Amino acid sequence: MTEYDRIRVLWPDHLGMARGKYLPARLADNGTGHAAAVFSLGFDRSFGPAPGAFLEDGIPDLHATMDPATLRQGWDDAKTGLAIADLSMRGEAYPFAPRFALKKAIADWEALGYQVKVGIELEGYVLEPDGDGGWKPWDTPGSYVYGTGPLVDPVGLLDDITRTAEASGLPVESINAEFDNAQFEMTLEYDDALKAADDAFLFRLMARERAMAHGLRMTFLGQPIDQISGTGVHVNFSFLDADGANPLADDAAADGLSELAGQCLAGLCAHHQGMTALLAPTVNAYRRLNLGGFAGVRASWGYDHRVAGNRVPPPRGAGTRLENRTADGSANIHTAIAAVLQAARLGVVDGLARPEPEMGDGFEDPSTDVVSADSLKGALAHLEADAAFCDAIGRDLVDNFVFVKNMEWDRFIAATPDWADRDPTMITPWELSEYLPYH
Repeated sequence: MTEYDRIRVLWPDHLGMARGKYLPARLADNGTGHAAAVFSLGFDRSFGPAPGAFLEDGIPDLHATMDPATLRQGWDDAKTGLAIADLSMRGEAYPFAPRFALKKAIADWEALGYQVKVGIELEGYVLEPDGDGGWKPWDTPGSYVYGTGPLVDPVGLLDDITRTAEASGLPVESINAEFDNAQFEMTLEYDDALKAADDAFLFRLMARERAMAHGLRMTFLGQPIDQISGTGVHVNFSFLDADGANPLADDAAADGLSELAGQCLAGLCAHHQGMTALLAPTVNAYRRLNLGGFAGVRASWGYDHRVAGNRVPPPRGAGTRLENRTADGSANIHTAIAAVLQAARLGVVDGLARPEPEMGDGFEDPSTDVVSADSLKGALAHLEADAAFCDAIGRDLVDNFVFVKNMEWDRFIAATPDWADRDPTMITPWELSEYLPYH
């Protein structure tokens, strides 16, 4: 660490935010403390006796220990390094932490003989001040889907993000304009699951901070703007077996998919409702999750099908992968990947048979009527009802998540008592106030 004089040590919290501290490089190996009560906080800084916060036990410290394998060049300046921390309490790993849940999911797959590979696709909007204290879509009148260059990026924001990412070891695969004005897609390279999650976690923070440097705001909320496309996070995954082969592939099968792939798809469909709250963890997320879009709302799968909840992209053989399309950028990326991996794993350990694929357009006469809940409250109920999935993710994390998110729902209801009579696709002022500063 001699090239750095300070280290920015970060860790993903229960809300998907990047918490941490700047530490002198000479002390960074010692780690640092944080009050456990942070795991009781909502976005508005309200708190209650959430499991894992230990509010009634003197609020002990969590200890954040830098993972040396994650040390990289930061984007603050040339002398600031960047690392991700693991959390512990009293010498034991802290089981309420999202990174702990992902490590558990990886270990559970390793126990079956497989190394997990993950690729993350992020979507987001760039906003500019509206002159009245709020934000509006960035004015990019020449924007078009798959656009690049000044017509879609008049100030070079994407150039800045791309080059900053590369300098910080955040491997970009591609960046381009998405469907609507000021909407962009940012895809990161495939990698080992934990590194892919860490990279996406840091990339999202970096992109928001670089946008701020340009007087803009990048948001990864699922539906930050009424009546136009929502934005998602697509979790792509595959495996390597002991021989270094991709066990999702079967050249002898008519569709090139192995029995393992089919069981993974079955698990994703069987636990679709149970995992939705972890993939779409805000009130706002359910503006995007509606049956008229491409958000992966159905418990379905299809061959190269962008309406199904789970897509099997075209590559076969070594390139075979599965893609879950339900999450949005308000999700904790470590938790979201863990949720997808655990749902797929349950399909394997339970020997589930894959359902029939979505063969139509996904709107008329779909392959299944099982869909995500239409609100955060309903999704929390689905999560709690899926006992096997809760056990797989980890009861500690689930209990903390449900407690904090029920508080969040109660704040929404208090601010929006007529919510049940509103158009469910329309954003409320409370949502933008609650979420936009942080996602």
